[in-house]
Amino acid sequence: MFFCVVSPMVLISSGTNSGTDPDFGAYSLTVSSFYMDRTEVKKAQWDVVYNWAVAHGYSFSNSGSGKAPDHPVHTVSWFDVVKWCNARSEMEGRTPCYTVSGSPYKTGQSAPDCNFEANGYRLPTEAEWKKAARGGLQGKRFPWGDTITHSQANYRANGSAYSYDASPYTTYTYHPDYNDGSEPYTSPVGSFSANGYGLYDMAGNVFEWCWDVSDASASRRDLRGGSWDSYAYDARCGHAGWDAPGIASYYGGFRAVCR
Repeated sequence: MFFCVVSPMVLISSGTNSGTDPDFGAYSLTVSSFYMDRTEVKKAQWDVVYNWAVAHGYSFSNSGSGKAPDHPVHTVSWFDVVKWCNARSEMEGRTPCYTVSGSPYKTGQSAPDCNFEANGYRLPTEAEWKKAARGGLQGKRFPWGDTITHSQANYRANGSAYSYDASPYTTYTYHPDYNDGSEPYTSPVGSFSANGYGLYDMAGNVFEWCWDVSDASASRRDLRGGSWDSYAYDARCGHAGWDAPGIASYYGGFRAVCR
C-alpha cells in the first residue's frame, strides 16, 4: 500500500500525440502511461520530503527556496531534485528510480542511472513532459492554443516582440498580479486554468527540470515550460531550455512523475 505525502497526481494515458507545431514542425510523441504531479512542487511540499531526507542520510547542495509555502519551490539543482524524488519514493514505500553503482542516489553530484520500470518518483522525460504539456491538443504552441496572455500564465510579456504574445505591452512586463517589487515574482501553484489533462502551470511560473540531456557530453539537462522571468518564446510546448545540473536558480523548479 502506498500513501501520498506531496500532492495529487494526474494519469496521462499511453498513446501518441502527433501533429505539426507552428514553430517546430512535425512531431510525434509516444509514451507509456504515467502519473504526473498536478502542479509544480510547492515549497511546503518540498520541505516535508527534504526534512525527512536529511534525517535519513540524504545530502543536498541547496535547501530550496520559495516565496511562500504555496508557491513553487525554486533554487533547486537537477542533482538535488532527483535525490528528492528518491526520498519521496522511500517515504511512500516505493522503489527509488535513481541509483549510483546499484545503490539509491542520496549524496553528491553524480549522474545517476534511472530505472524507468521502478514504481518510484522521477523527473519526466522530454517526450512525457511535452505530451503532458499539450493536454491532448495537437499542433498548438501552448497548452491551450496558439497565443498567450497574462490571463493564462505567469511570464514576462511583450506583445510587440512575438506575434503569438497577445498581451498589450510594448516592453517586457512582469505579471502585474505578482510583481510586488521583491523577486522572484512567482505565483501560487494552480493560479491559472488547467490544461486538458488537468495539469496546472505547464507554461510559465517556473521552468521545470526534465531527465533528458541537452548535449552530447551530458553536461546540461533540459528545462521546460518557461518562467515568471522568461518570455512567451520560452513558454511554448515545443521549446527546450537547458542548464548545468548543478545550477540552482530562482526561476527553476520541477514536478515529478511515476508509474
